[in-house]
Amino acid sequence: MDSYDIIIAGAGHGGAQTAIALRQMGFEGSIAMIGDEPYNPYERPPLSKEYLSGEKTFERMAMRPDIFWEEREINILCGTRVSRVDSMGNIITLSNDRQLAYKKLVWATGGAPRMLDCPGSHARNVFTLRQKRDADAIRKALPSAENINIIGGGYIGLEVAAAAAKIGKSVNLIELQDRLLNRVSGRHIADYFQKLHEAHGVTFRLNTKAEKFVTDTEGNATSIILEDGTGLPTDMVVFGIGIIPETGPLLAEGAMGGNGVDVDSMCRTNLPDIYAIGDCATHANPYANGAHVRLESVQNAHDQAKTVAGHICGQDIPYKVVPWFWSNQYDVKLQTIGFSLGFDEEICRGDPESNSFSVIYLLDGKVIAVDCINRTKDYVQGKKLIENADILDAEQLANPDIPFKEVGLA
Repeated sequence: MDSYDIIIAGAGHGGAQTAIALRQMGFEGSIAMIGDEPYNPYERPPLSKEYLSGEKTFERMAMRPDIFWEEREINILCGTRVSRVDSMGNIITLSNDRQLAYKKLVWATGGAPRMLDCPGSHARNVFTLRQKRDADAIRKALPSAENINIIGGGYIGLEVAAAAAKIGKSVNLIELQDRLLNRVSGRHIADYFQKLHEAHGVTFRLNTKAEKFVTDTEGNATSIILEDGTGLPTDMVVFGIGIIPETGPLLAEGAMGGNGVDVDSMCRTNLPDIYAIGDCATHANPYANGAHVRLESVQNAHDQAKTVAGHICGQDIPYKVVPWFWSNQYDVKLQTIGFSLGFDEEICRGDPESNSFSVIYLLDGKVIAVDCINRTKDYVQGKKLIENADILDAEQLANPDIPFKEVGLA
């Protein structure tokens, strides 16, 4: 049986950054990274943006050149995944039945796209978007598809809608909630993006649920039946309704968790010698109003990876980072800093019609998050407002001519 000092389950952003950070911190032990795709680590965000639209090649998405991993003696095992964990024996079993021993295990497996459980939802022309193969399948089907239906009004759904609308497709977006981006933003941002997409021809059906997909004899969905009985013709369906954390082997072994694996401030699970990071890890975030959260972002994966690498190398630096996110749609760049979770007031800073404005979220008078539309300076300076947790002058916050760093106390 082969043995490694560090085994990393998952070759996405979190897994790759863990390996990189370990070598940067001088770790000289053996490292193996296990990925279920046949590729070395690559950037995932472009899959729903530049790669989907054909503006970026896959080669440009590589996190590092192949020679990087070889020179640093990071062994990448592609095309397999961990199917079982023996935490008492420090042994993992792979999907190809190979067993490996470890001293430390880092679980960075992310999640699988969530699907609707309804008739026809697994038709041949129904897609999700999580990996390169998903984006490739959508790109291959797009040219001959005229009616595109997207399930889910979050970032993935909106980014796919933008890519399809830009090449002249007829796009419907179906969202269960009464507005877009319900979990991650306020009303100002939701309304802005709805108007932006409508200006590009996208049709929205909010407060609506897809009940079933009518399929033809070849197994393709030809229409979507909504809960009110309305039928929408379709040539392609794309789901963007979140992920299910890939945590089965850890939970089966006794790891604490439910919607993800619970970790402490060092990203340790309750199982000995096992860490968890990224999309599949639930943690108490100091910027989430005391809530335990599971963050689906590159920033979170990278920063938790650094915490784990530091802890393995003897540096006890707890994970405490203001979260940030971004999304590109058409010629609009959204940048978010902080959590808007539980806000009790939102301030619109600037005019949405100008396509350059910010929305500030407050809780008990303190800034907890900022959404920035084409306003990078607000995004950069907004971090300090959140970290300082001061109660600031609301009129000055709302004035786009006053830089955040010059806003006075209330």
